Amino acid sequence: MEMEATDTPQDPSDNNPNDVVSGDSSPDTDATISENPAHDSRNSSENQSPGNASSLPQTTVEVPVSDSLEDSSEPVPEDAADELPQNVSNRSERGPTEPGPPARKRRRRKKFFTELNGNPSVAKNRRADLAKEVDIEALIAVSVGFPVDSLTEEEIEANVVATVGGAEQANYIVVRNHILARWRSNVSAWLTHDHALESIRSEHKGLVDSAYRFLLEHGYINFGLGPAMKEPKLRSFDGAERGNVIIVGAGLAGLISARQLVFLGFKVVVLEGRARPGGRVKTKKMSGDGAEAAADLGGSVLTGINGNPLGVLARQLGLPLHKVRDICPLYLPDGKAVDSEIDSRVEVSFNKLLDRVCKLRQTMIEEVKSVDVPLGTALEAFRRVNGVADEPQERMLLDWHLANLEYANASLMSNLSMAYWDQDDPYEMGGDHCFIPGGNETFIRSLAEDLPIFYERTVESVRYGTDGVLVYAGGQEFRGDMVLCTVPLGVLKKGSIEFVPELPQRKRDAIQRLGFGLLNKVAILFPYNFWGGDIDTFGHLSEDPSMRGEFFLFYSYSSVSGGALLVALVAGDAAIRFELMSPVESVKRVLDILSGIFNPKGIVVPDPIQAVCTRWGKDNFAYGSYSYVAVGSSGDDYDILAESVGDGRVFFAGEATNKQYPATMHGAFLSGMREAANIFREAKRRSLISPNKLNDVTEEVDDLNKLFDVPDLMFGSFSVLFDPGSNDLDSKCLLRLKFGGEKLELGSTCLYALISRKQVVELSGVGGDENRMRMLNHELGVRLVGRKGLLSDAAKSLITSVRLARSNQTR
Repeated sequence: MEMEATDTPQDPSDNNPNDVVSGDSSPDTDATISENPAHDSRNSSENQSPGNASSLPQTTVEVPVSDSLEDSSEPVPEDAADELPQNVSNRSERGPTEPGPPARKRRRRKKFFTELNGNPSVAKNRRADLAKEVDIEALIAVSVGFPVDSLTEEEIEANVVATVGGAEQANYIVVRNHILARWRSNVSAWLTHDHALESIRSEHKGLVDSAYRFLLEHGYINFGLGPAMKEPKLRSFDGAERGNVIIVGAGLAGLISARQLVFLGFKVVVLEGRARPGGRVKTKKMSGDGAEAAADLGGSVLTGINGNPLGVLARQLGLPLHKVRDICPLYLPDGKAVDSEIDSRVEVSFNKLLDRVCKLRQTMIEEVKSVDVPLGTALEAFRRVNGVADEPQERMLLDWHLANLEYANASLMSNLSMAYWDQDDPYEMGGDHCFIPGGNETFIRSLAEDLPIFYERTVESVRYGTDGVLVYAGGQEFRGDMVLCTVPLGVLKKGSIEFVPELPQRKRDAIQRLGFGLLNKVAILFPYNFWGGDIDTFGHLSEDPSMRGEFFLFYSYSSVSGGALLVALVAGDAAIRFELMSPVESVKRVLDILSGIFNPKGIVVPDPIQAVCTRWGKDNFAYGSYSYVAVGSSGDDYDILAESVGDGRVFFAGEATNKQYPATMHGAFLSGMREAANIFREAKRRSLISPNKLNDVTEEVDDLNKLFDVPDLMFGSFSVLFDPGSNDLDSKCLLRLKFGGEKLELGSTCLYALISRKQVVELSGVGGDENRMRMLNHELGVRLVGRKGLLSDAAKSLITSVRLARSNQTR
């Protein structure tokens, strides 16, 4: 079911009548918003790494144009998806002549943290001072993603309280919120356990122990890039060593999980296919003729600063945050400004259409169950029935709003699920949408420092079993206890990485159902700012509905990039066609649009200094920009993508695994923290296995290995034990695949399968292990399993028969 936020948020002051906390606690302030304007470019487009830019022949405007189609071009599910302003329909409040901003919110804004934070009367029937303090702390916890009066699933799994519900849980929540708020009030200092205890009554020391450990291990406190945070994170917090983890991908999720895992006692290695870290976060340095600028071609917007972990990083690094201003004038295809009355009327109508669709889908979900249609189809039906936007200019304006939605979701309206396209609305973070001066690469560089990252190591396969994982990348083999896969959903959809055994059908289905869309950008550096410094965005309308997303929105980066930089967005169907055009032609079309807007005003559009076009759809490390809920999918598929497989051997992170914050940079960041905690929990679970049981398992494995020391047949990495009691071609055999070669860390990994003698004969006649694997999986339909998978009666019987036969031969 779709999760709609209510208009009247629950009062956090009602959740706990127990005054557990004493002393002072400062409210959470993630950033001081500067007076300077900022620019908000939603999701990103592909990018180009320095030194690899393909410089095209000079255009008629004599501008070096780069087609950033290379190893480092991948747009983050950036916060862009949320980047729109806080009020979607504020144009109706403007004066008749004031050019109004578009509904830049990705979806209609729900009343969540912002409204809670602005409500001065949340305290009821409690002592005023304490109530105010506890309520502020509850609001901070809400902004970070904790529920008001209940535990998260993570907390329940961590057994933070003896009994879920009741007074102990209520007290725990107050203690947890207090510790969280205390650290958030000064994110540049390490909050110790003793400091956490200082303002909490001694009888609640047990709750402090529980809450502090949970917040620390799950990355809610003491994370980030400040000096007080970075140094302690480079070693195990308790001196223990808990195993080896291979992390696939050095994007935000991979980098933050690596740092947290080191802190939790793991040895890590990060494999990255590109020649740089960051993944879909990429800042391109543009320069020429004495001018320079930093363009975020990937993830660019911090969408909602309240509670945002990237806001914490900015504070620790002393980076000012620039609020994106809401004013966004729109221009007709002929360059004339849109009439403000028509503009306001169409926006109101557009929001009403969305309201009607919301009511319809609720009815369908409740009464029809599991019925879904494209959002675009539903909106068009209501448009026709209600006679909305029948006039040409009105239709172009409506198309602009639809293009804005397609930009927010990186996909066509015809692909979006009417039922669940905005399922993450109730969770979105409050506060301003902001940019980091100089680009988000500042975060990436700091996060990547001191980590063992192997660049240009494209992962081809991940093999896992009961005794560990083996990852093949760039001609090398990497062995570990567990692997964390953080690649974009587009890579999983493409099947670029082979998983052995194959991923469960449930996960493969979710990968196919969820959408992975496309957004592209054209970044142009000019010798000076000719569009003016009083706006951060302006829009352009198209007469062709199928091209409504082509350069429909421009972002000015002058006040945050260091130079006169404009970024034009390409969304929807236009983003797909864009990748078929030459960069030179694309830049010329952008310049034609700009000339049509500014030349009639007597403003000459100067020749650009440099331009870069993105190609995220053709990027082999992304195959798109960020995820969306497609028709037939739902928010549940994000959760399925996040599930580990292989009995705690293979884990998944990235924006497409985050149901609450998909398509955002902070969503990717938080997913990395989440999986670090999950890996930590899995390691602790394994350590709780009794020594006797471990010995039993070891003896079983050793015994089986001894049988394979003298196999009945060997070819390549495969060994076979025949049924000693039958020579029939249909009799069962035990097949073992052993991964050999030079390894990192542990010993060999073995996978097994029960197959017929006939299949063994066929398989042995095939040359090369890769061809044999392909035959096993695709032609014979055989699934290899780890040692624990050999628990069927047939497998046990065959092993016993081989053991007895061997024993009789030695007598």
